[in-house]
Amino acid sequence: MLSALFAGLTAVLAKVGVRGIDSNLATAIRTVVILVFAWSIAFSRGFDTLARATARTWLFLILSGLATGGSWLCYFRALQLGEASKVAPVDKLSVVVAMALAVLFLGEQLTWRHWVGAGLIVTGTVIIAKA
Repeated sequence: MLSALFAGLTAVLAKVGVRGIDSNLATAIRTVVILVFAWSIAFSRGFDTLARATARTWLFLILSGLATGGSWLCYFRALQLGEASKVAPVDKLSVVVAMALAVLFLGEQLTWRHWVGAGLIVTGTVIIAKA
């Protein structure tokens, strides 16, 4: 629930913050803040599991970071062009994309509830986006 709260705050705060500056610059500023914040937490908790990080771990974390960067660049540009109340729901289609990718690449099994939920997310997003 806290993740959802922070994500909601992100949309509103970013919409205000992106006004008047390039969306890529806004993303870069946000990234530096996140970088400092995340490393502060990492330093305070220690690095006892770092030795267990394999080349595969590094590869997939780097790929995940690149995907996150691409997502943020697109998100900030969309916020600059559109209403936060429409951009944020479209961004949350990532839930449905993640579910599909989990089936394809991780072999996860989805129940009928997953599919109904995914359908509702898509339907809700379309309704909001067309409002």
